[in-house]
Amino acid sequence: MIIFGINYLKMKRLLLLLSTALLLMCCQARQGWVKVEGNKFVDAQGKEIIFRGLCFSDPVKLVNDGQWTERYFEEAASWGANVVRFAVHPANINKMGWEKTFEVMDQGIEWAEKHGIYVIMDWHSIGNLKEELYTNPMYNTTKEETFRFWRTAASRYKDTPTVALYEIFNEPTVTGTGECSWTEWKELQEQIIDTVRTYNPNAVCLCAGFNWAYDLTPVASEPIGRPNVAYVCHPYPMKRPQPWEEQWEKDFGYVADTYPVICTEIGYCLENEPGAHIPVISTDVYGEHITKYLESKGISFTVWCFDPHWAPTLISDWDFTPTTQGRFFKQYLQGL
Repeated sequence: MIIFGINYLKMKRLLLLLSTALLLMCCQARQGWVKVEGNKFVDAQGKEIIFRGLCFSDPVKLVNDGQWTERYFEEAASWGANVVRFAVHPANINKMGWEKTFEVMDQGIEWAEKHGIYVIMDWHSIGNLKEELYTNPMYNTTKEETFRFWRTAASRYKDTPTVALYEIFNEPTVTGTGECSWTEWKELQEQIIDTVRTYNPNAVCLCAGFNWAYDLTPVASEPIGRPNVAYVCHPYPMKRPQPWEEQWEKDFGYVADTYPVICTEIGYCLENEPGAHIPVISTDVYGEHITKYLESKGISFTVWCFDPHWAPTLISDWDFTPTTQGRFFKQYLQGL
């Protein structure tokens, strides 16, 4: 067929070549590492990037549920996420086996890259790493095992900028788990950062405070003594009573004036929804307030949890039907 003097098949091949070239250019643009500049994350071109995305549940759980598929990543991208968080539980990586679990995550990282999504690698334990005391057996780990995880991840993904952020320890707490001062926790985190950087000098490491990764007040006097780090907060709605904003500013928001902050868990559910528990019970009012506050401070976030079983859930089934907070955050992310 000839269209305006141009052979149709030749034009089709040309368009295919052009689209392939554009795709390659986009992929190459994302090959450089995300890094910290001042209080911002910046991409490979030096442009500020604010991460807004979703927390995945544990990769091993998703494999066992038959849901660790490309479709899972496609759905996250369609919701508007530019980052997803892999919550790697010590009990699960040991149950499946380390090499098998990392092979599973390799595939997930390929899918994430294909769909233009960054990855947060999260060592998902809750408790006191110094004393090796935890709130549930699924979080049981040791300092030796934690260092092993980060050596393995950092060496395996040292050439993979898609794995942009290394979240050292999910939720530190000393409530019922022995004693640990901020100074001791700071020094232990710095040791882990040094281990990561031995294998991957480009890694951006994420550091959390006590009170289940909520309290960042000690950062004012004793910040982490390493470059290219950011701070983590999990400001669930019941951590403080309303009105929230003034308290958020004192507890963690002020840090964003000097360093990057990412809330790697936010979220809520109604009192009568499955899995409702302290500290996550609230309504869309929380969603409106937390997103407005984080945007005003340039703080990144990921919402817990893109799974129908781990509350507060974003979906009610594996058809990805949104829950109450799922409807709110899906609309919000897609609007951006």
